[in-house]
Amino acid sequence: MGSLCATTCSSMVASTYTQVEEEFGISAEVAILGLSLFVGGLGIGPLFLGPLSEFFGRAPIYRYSYLLFVIFNIPVAVGQNAATWLVGRFLSGVSGAAFLSVAGGSVSDLFEGEALSLPMAVYSASPFMGPVLGPIFAGFINQNTSWRWTWYVQIIWATVELALLVFAVPETYSPVLLKRKAHHLRQQTGNKQLRAPLELDNRSIGKTVLMSCTVPFKLVASEPMALALNTWTSILLGILYMFFSAFPIVFTAHGFNLQEKGLTFIGIGVGILAATLCDPLFQRRHSRITERLGKKPPPEEHLVKGLYGAVICPIALFWFAFTTYPSVHWIVPIIASVPFGFGMVLAYSSTFTFLVDAYRPYAASAMASNSFMRSALAAGFPLFTTQMYASLGTVWASAICAFLLLGLAPFPFLFYKYGHRLRKGSKYCHDE
Repeated sequence: MGSLCATTCSSMVASTYTQVEEEFGISAEVAILGLSLFVGGLGIGPLFLGPLSEFFGRAPIYRYSYLLFVIFNIPVAVGQNAATWLVGRFLSGVSGAAFLSVAGGSVSDLFEGEALSLPMAVYSASPFMGPVLGPIFAGFINQNTSWRWTWYVQIIWATVELALLVFAVPETYSPVLLKRKAHHLRQQTGNKQLRAPLELDNRSIGKTVLMSCTVPFKLVASEPMALALNTWTSILLGILYMFFSAFPIVFTAHGFNLQEKGLTFIGIGVGILAATLCDPLFQRRHSRITERLGKKPPPEEHLVKGLYGAVICPIALFWFAFTTYPSVHWIVPIIASVPFGFGMVLAYSSTFTFLVDAYRPYAASAMASNSFMRSALAAGFPLFTTQMYASLGTVWASAICAFLLLGLAPFPFLFYKYGHRLRKGSKYCHDE
């Protein structure tokens, strides 16, 4: 829920553009920066929040970062000029990134083996379901009240989440729990020699954070598989965030008001939910292969879901593109968005699990590289969406995105077949 709250905050701003432009006297491009800066913050935050959790545990990072998330949303809600509003958006994005960088570790702390698959699938879907829910919620809020109430509601929701984090979420990181146990035993026994492994770790916080900020870029610069898969999934998320400007353009031609435009994202949400519910089917397939081989399958088996996503996403976008004519009933492009949401989650979940398994000694860095790249493209795509759709029209602007995904579709197939060879020559990959 914390991750859902933070990612919903990213896209709620899309429903406030018109009112913000009028009140602050800014252009549409500056208003869109409210989305781009927040998403950019989501990409920067994990680079240092993740390693900090290795020293202090998961719970303190959640609580303090979420407290800052609440605080930095206040100037967004009450700011009297564009500069205050934009700075607040960026800082709230950085502080809200804790759940994108640390929560996956909490899930793996609590579950293991086959029991891990469903909780991890639910967690993995939240960065996509949140942005889809944002325009739906904000559409109703902004249709009936002022844009500032969008952020008042967000602050109330985040405050409830913060209270739950403080009073209902315990520490789950075992090295920190062991450190606390060692401290308790020293007090009971007086034996000062009792030390937990974390207390014997000589790494400095500064050096660890520095490595977290540099290794992901070194990895992606030298690993073609990581670079290609990161680019593929980053463009997918960029297209999703592009839709927050594109859908209002498409459905304005059908006479939709603000809250009706928000409801058009239900199609993507249905696809995301369906893909999440299908995850156990792929897990059972993975279990059967494990039983047949008598050992853990190679990391490339995780890309099977991505093969479906690579085919489904461009088809869905072509379907969407050529049904955006005003003469076509509005329900048709919304239906086309369902398989896009479905394929996007398959692509992401397969890439996540492959990166963690293939780059096991550097899994955190591999995931950080993916997080940074996808946030960078998700922040950049909305900045040119309005101009592209105005110049090319809804059909060909959307079709370009489909062609882009079509060009990237071979990558998961190539890595599924030849990934084991590439891993043998890699200094970062774990070779089975």
